[in-house]
Amino acid sequence: MTRSTHFRFIAGIALVLSFIFSSSRIISAHAILVEATPPIDSTVRGPDVVVKLRFNSRIDHSRSRLSLVLPDGKLTPLKIDDPLAPDTLSAHATDLKTGPYRIRWQVLATDGHITRGDVPFKVS
Repeated sequence: MTRSTHFRFIAGIALVLSFIFSSSRIISAHAILVEATPPIDSTVRGPDVVVKLRFNSRIDHSRSRLSLVLPDGKLTPLKIDDPLAPDTLSAHATDLKTGPYRIRWQVLATDGHITRGDVPFKVS
């Protein structure tokens, strides 16, 4: 291998490694839902339902939001309980009738990235 080829090979490896490490930091910067109660697409007994969402990273509880999407499409904010853990949001949904619901969440990771999503479930 000539000196020029060796230099290009090392530079290419360095470029690939820097891309991999920078990409993993970007991916890990977002809070991703890893566990939900009620579980996604599950059927639970009402009328009261405990909501607990756990993420892959710490979240800013004071700037995060939980809402309940009712069967008729109306949105009702849920009061977030005191933090159980730095990566978890919890709340209580009360007086739910039979039907399909969604927990709509928005969290702010401690690095400033916002992520959102829904957890669909049914009450029987």
